[in-house]
Amino acid sequence: MERTTCLVAGGGPAGLMLGLLLARAGVDVTVLEKHKDFLRDFRGDTVHPTTLDLLDELGLGAEFGKLGARELRQIVLPIAGGTQLLATFEHLPGPHKYVAMVPQWDLLDLLARTAMPEPGFHLRMSTEATEPIRVEGKVTGCAYRTADGAIGAIHADLTVACDGRASVLRASTGLPARSWPTPMDVWWFRLPRTATDPAGALPVVTARRAAVMLDRGDYWQCATLIAKGADAEARRGSVRDIMRGMAEAAPWLGDRRDALTDWDEVKLLDVRLDRLSTWYVDGLLCIGDAAHAMSPVGGVGINLAIQDAVAAARILAAPLLAGTTTTRDLARVQRRRAIPTVVIQAVQRVLHARLIVPALTGRVEIAGASNAPRALRLLRRIPLVRSIPPYLLGRGVLPEHAPDFARRPPAGAVAGPEEPATDT
Repeated sequence: MERTTCLVAGGGPAGLMLGLLLARAGVDVTVLEKHKDFLRDFRGDTVHPTTLDLLDELGLGAEFGKLGARELRQIVLPIAGGTQLLATFEHLPGPHKYVAMVPQWDLLDLLARTAMPEPGFHLRMSTEATEPIRVEGKVTGCAYRTADGAIGAIHADLTVACDGRASVLRASTGLPARSWPTPMDVWWFRLPRTATDPAGALPVVTARRAAVMLDRGDYWQCATLIAKGADAEARRGSVRDIMRGMAEAAPWLGDRRDALTDWDEVKLLDVRLDRLSTWYVDGLLCIGDAAHAMSPVGGVGINLAIQDAVAAARILAAPLLAGTTTTRDLARVQRRRAIPTVVIQAVQRVLHARLIVPALTGRVEIAGASNAPRALRLLRRIPLVRSIPPYLLGRGVLPEHAPDFARRPPAGAVAGPEEPATDT
């Protein structure tokens, strides 16, 4: 019989961060990841200032710096053939006044490499959690299946579902969720980037197209919004229509009108916005997208998931070590993370209604500037108002910090005595 103290389903940002933190507390933790590696394109790749602060606290700031992240310091809009500043991160508190743009697989590799030397950390790739194990109603681990078809089970004092919005563990619990309609789905694709292109993150909105272009150095990672459920019908047309529409708002893209040649280059993200009423049952806790599926608006999902993991590690490390974990401990995690989740989802719903719906229905064309939504006009005219979205995006609500037991000095610094795991 295989056994671990904490079993984490899903080797994404939340799962690996939770595994690293708990292992540093001395907890025996096993992380299951169904893929053989982390190399999957079109995942979110924004690392926000709160996560950058966390990496510094964990002693990983210098290592993260070696990944060559692009620094997003401002957001601009295409206006009348040019660009206009919409928001800047320069007034954020703290040392990191930017959003770092780095492929998610690089961040995950960093977390995995850091956790591997911890004696209690075990990462099993190509191993998918398939269903929970229950004993007298309590979840006591989960069954798994490997890529080569082998099956097995791991028993655990606590199982944590970090396996995303399509979580099989979440589905198995029957926990009720509240969901909100979303007006859009997203097409992800790449475009070549030239040295003369603008830098940073660039919204591109016309009567025909609403997109966000994320600067990845030698290419743009692009997210184009489409009406909810419109993917199948749209794919009957020409894939080149995507770029023709974007070039209307950003004429500097004119030389890339034919950059997309096949629909296989365009990946679909089914956008969902929901939240579990209760994030746990006895023996099982859901965090990240498994507890609250986020809209891609603002790119906050990854960072919220990481914040969930930090709160969970801080609260649960001591009871896991003592073998006394109960649903009261799991409820404390939800209480801690409920307010940030509710606030961000409320903001996303407002942005869906005020910006996304008008953009998708052709009622706004920011490239013309004259009929931009009132909210955008206020952002452009009033500096104080313009500082609110960057703060919510960069710092969020109730940011989490690394617990004392997980902190490490930067590389080359002299470490002090290590603190025991606590939940304070």
